[in-house]
Amino acid sequence: MTFWRQGLALLAGGTSVLAYAPFELAPLALVSLAVLFALLGPCSPRQQADEGRARRALHGFSIGFAWGLGAMLAGVSWLYIALHRFGGMSMPLAAFAVLLFCAGMALHAGMAGALFATLRRGAPWRDAAVFAAVWLLSEWLRGWLFTGFPWLASGYSQSPPSPLAGFAPVLGVYGVGGLLALAAAWTCQSVLGRRGGPLLAVLALLVTGAALRQVAWTEAVGAPVKLALLQTNIEQGLKWRPEMLQRWLDVNVAMLRDNPAEIVVLPETTLPLLVEYLPPGYLDELRRVAADNGGDVILGTFVRNEAGHIFNAAISLGRSAAGYYAKQHLVPFGEYSPPLFRWFYELVNIPMADQTRGPERQPPMLLAGQKVAVNICYEDAFGEELIRSLPEATLMLNISNLAWYGDSLAQPQHLQIARLRALETGRPMLRSTNTGMTALVMPDGAVEAVLPAFQAAALRVEVRGYQGLTPYARWGNGLAVGLAGLSLLICTRWRRR
Repeated sequence: MTFWRQGLALLAGGTSVLAYAPFELAPLALVSLAVLFALLGPCSPRQQADEGRARRALHGFSIGFAWGLGAMLAGVSWLYIALHRFGGMSMPLAAFAVLLFCAGMALHAGMAGALFATLRRGAPWRDAAVFAAVWLLSEWLRGWLFTGFPWLASGYSQSPPSPLAGFAPVLGVYGVGGLLALAAAWTCQSVLGRRGGPLLAVLALLVTGAALRQVAWTEAVGAPVKLALLQTNIEQGLKWRPEMLQRWLDVNVAMLRDNPAEIVVLPETTLPLLVEYLPPGYLDELRRVAADNGGDVILGTFVRNEAGHIFNAAISLGRSAAGYYAKQHLVPFGEYSPPLFRWFYELVNIPMADQTRGPERQPPMLLAGQKVAVNICYEDAFGEELIRSLPEATLMLNISNLAWYGDSLAQPQHLQIARLRALETGRPMLRSTNTGMTALVMPDGAVEAVLPAFQAAALRVEVRGYQGLTPYARWGNGLAVGLAGLSLLICTRWRRR
């Protein structure tokens, strides 16, 4: 086993981050995975013949793990900002925690490498199919195991104008990632083996994706609705100071008053305290201002129920009946403590870190003739959870507070995630954030409008709701995962024969 392969894999994984927002050099994702595919091959013809299964698996795991570690360290290093700058964790401990987390996430790529190295047999078309299948399954597993961390799934790098984005309404982001891995394997085989067949297959895949991008899976319904998506730009280090609370409450009222619309949206935790602790009459004032402006306001706050459980919630006030949504997919270590990890909170200072998850199925809010399905911050990274609100919902709305991560890659990466959710659901995705990126994403994944980050401003847009179901909205990840599993089954039987 040679260390240069691990080093090259680490570099290839780190380089893959340039394929994501804000760089969006989508072809680099294909190149990075093609390098991984090549590195997972035998070290020499003799090794191909002589190495045992255990040696193959160890070789594959080390290569895959190095690639995954490089991708995670380069792509989610912004976690350090949350732990050290705003969480109060010491610099060495925060760096070690991020390294440990990235290594844990890299295990999935390592397992994919080990499985592929075990199953590869030197048959080009078969090996390409196996590589794509194990890659898809490893990313899907990372997206739900231990509540999941689907950030930087390779399919996100193929947001429009990539032709592979056309497959998102059918197979979802994991399916797009699997097809990307398939194209990477074919490209590697074409380059190293000087074979034209795999390259033609890549071109056929891209042409099919481009054709699918022309399909309108859903259709607009009803009259356009006017919205004001507010970006309050409250600095994270000041947001939770008691002496600043009245100032932030006044900011909400002022921005609501100055931006009349049928639906006005304020970001996640724009009221940084429990509703029960608000000054008397404050919610009534918000309701009155929204109604006087001829509409409703949706805002983020914290709510405690009769049993004493605290929820990260969104509420609506104004002319329509009051609406309510409680965040259902919480962030471990940030919004709740996993079992046996209560000690973690002795090392950091994270407000409101003992929350309860909301119900899995919650009805959309009925506002301005639209059915608005709300999701909060990290939740829009889980496509199969968002489609629970379909086909009822006509608009998708995400409220976020990414101020925890400062001026980092987290903001553009999160907007790119929203673009894939819009493609998967066939619905406009509206975003109201504290510091960025507040935006309107159309059902084809195009960013119609976006505010500059770290500015207090309002994004005024007009959009229609959409109805209908994409194939992904009908079947979720089942189709992509099923096809990957079937591919592995067929290839395994082929090997036995």
